[in-house]
Amino acid sequence: MPMRNETMSLLDRIHSPADVKHLAPEELPLLAQEIRTRVIEATARNGGHVGPNLGVVELTIGLHRVFNTPKDRFCFDVAHQGYIHKLLTGRNDERFERIRLSDGLSGFLSRAESEHDAFGAGHAGTALSAALGMACARDQRGSDEHVVALCGDAAFTCGITMEALNNVASSTKRLIIILNDNKWSIAKNVGALSRYFNELITTPAYNRLNDDIERFLKKMPGGNAIVRLGAKWKQETKDFFVSSSIFEQYGIRYIGPIDGHDHKQVEHYLEFAKNAEQPVILHVLTEKGRGYDVAIKNPERFHGASPFDIETGKGAPAAPGTPPKYQDVMGETLLKLAREDANIVGITAAMPAGTGLNILEDALPNQFFDVGIAEEHAVLFAAGMATSGFHPVCAIYSTFLQRAYDQIIHDVALQNLPVLFCMDRAGLSPNDGATHHGLFDLAYLRCVPDVVVMAPADEDELADMMATGLAFQGPAFIRYPRGNAIGTPIKERPKTLEIGQAKRLQTGRHIDIWAIGAMVADAEKLAARLSEHGIEAGVVNARFVKPIDTQLLRKSAELVDLIVTMEDHVITGGMGTAVMEALQEADIHCAIQRIGWPDAFIEHGSSVAKLREENDLSAEAILETVLARFQKLDARKQSEVRN
Repeated sequence: MPMRNETMSLLDRIHSPADVKHLAPEELPLLAQEIRTRVIEATARNGGHVGPNLGVVELTIGLHRVFNTPKDRFCFDVAHQGYIHKLLTGRNDERFERIRLSDGLSGFLSRAESEHDAFGAGHAGTALSAALGMACARDQRGSDEHVVALCGDAAFTCGITMEALNNVASSTKRLIIILNDNKWSIAKNVGALSRYFNELITTPAYNRLNDDIERFLKKMPGGNAIVRLGAKWKQETKDFFVSSSIFEQYGIRYIGPIDGHDHKQVEHYLEFAKNAEQPVILHVLTEKGRGYDVAIKNPERFHGASPFDIETGKGAPAAPGTPPKYQDVMGETLLKLAREDANIVGITAAMPAGTGLNILEDALPNQFFDVGIAEEHAVLFAAGMATSGFHPVCAIYSTFLQRAYDQIIHDVALQNLPVLFCMDRAGLSPNDGATHHGLFDLAYLRCVPDVVVMAPADEDELADMMATGLAFQGPAFIRYPRGNAIGTPIKERPKTLEIGQAKRLQTGRHIDIWAIGAMVADAEKLAARLSEHGIEAGVVNARFVKPIDTQLLRKSAELVDLIVTMEDHVITGGMGTAVMEALQEADIHCAIQRIGWPDAFIEHGSSVAKLREENDLSAEAILETVLARFQKLDARKQSEVRN
């Protein structure tokens, strides 16, 4: 893999898409090489989506040579392949050096970051619907800009993409869809559409013939008239060679597959699509990780990588004694329980390794299901299995489970089906930012009747909650953070917890701190700091947000002057709100200080610690907040005594 040569100047000369257009065709391979080197070096330092970006270098260059942003509008599905677009649109500076870090560029596209980013994204399947909306707005307005939707092959497993596809031909005559086919999503693609794309790749006869026929007919006397008269014959000829493209059944002209790493071919077909008078889908074959052998050989690991050594592709080894990752604790516990009960099954939406379900997949493949990037289907599929005597464990990141909210309510909870949801990445996903933070789950689950919502303080408690959720004959949810646990030894056999029972860790006569999940350890540290100021603080591990332990909470409110709630969640609608509601219903008056993330979208940052500092949630800031509130209450109390 070539290292960046500081004397290379092609990429440094690119300050806007106009500069890309001025390059000679023979300069493009060098530009592509420089871009790949730049991406590899940045992601090696900061982590990021290596493979997806290396695969779309030539395609992105071609797009900016053929179209004119920001007038023309690109919608990138997921937008994790947008690094090259950033480099070609004036962001090849110190901000790119710090991509995914504080004061650096976002790892996804953002309308707030650049006028060239037509639509922000972070979740799969959004591009085609958004692009179609833009195209219809253009048609209504009577303007002439082009709209391009860039969709990975895995995006077509998303129901919303298929819904949009069904509406394209009836909504507009001008829309360009790029099918970026690298044959891989985060994990290997599954399902019928993946097989269909493979069939298209292996039957190029029609695609060549389609263009050859049109060129031949246009050379004959009568030109365009003959093309129109020959349309029926062309259709019949096509059907002779290959069954009609599924896209053409939707009224969309299919072109491809083409080599996505051939600059000349890419530009040629983009120009054709640009001038087409009907919706066009251009099937582009790309290689995930192109130009970096390590990424090509490890597509799943280099889809979204942590910082790594460029030569070996390996990340920094974990220090001896490093606690396991929460996702692996979940996976190992599930495997242990699934070995004892064949009715326990694991379900993932294209994230077996990311959720820890790869452990179950390797050991008990018949009890494992990967449904692709289709969270709505995953939840409804789990509901169907639950009606037939199975106990599904649906492992989906907190931020992605938002996509299946209707299925959670309508199909699981309403029927009181025994589905256990394991929500990894609850709390912050710092480098990924607002689209990936899991900060809303407590609020959107608390309002659903008859569900159980819990969060472990450590890895042993996570194992216990797995057993608890599987013993519960209804919908149950466990949220836990990204990354390593805290080092608590895990029992050989997990135990079931009493639903809705909190755990008191220490007592205090002035303040009671109710914390949940990752904030329990912070609560204990806060109590220690408060004692230095002569304030005795108790600590309660809430464990359950729904149902909350109202009995212990009432006792707590009667004994102390202030209850502090701490949660790794937005302050609106979370555990703090649950505490306030419970005390109000009991007609108990007690001062409450809620600690949580502000009612705002939290952007990306270098670390959880950095983002907490920026949002007044550092240990020092929390201490100051609690001290100020307690001192105010104490002053009021003293004043009342004097009066």
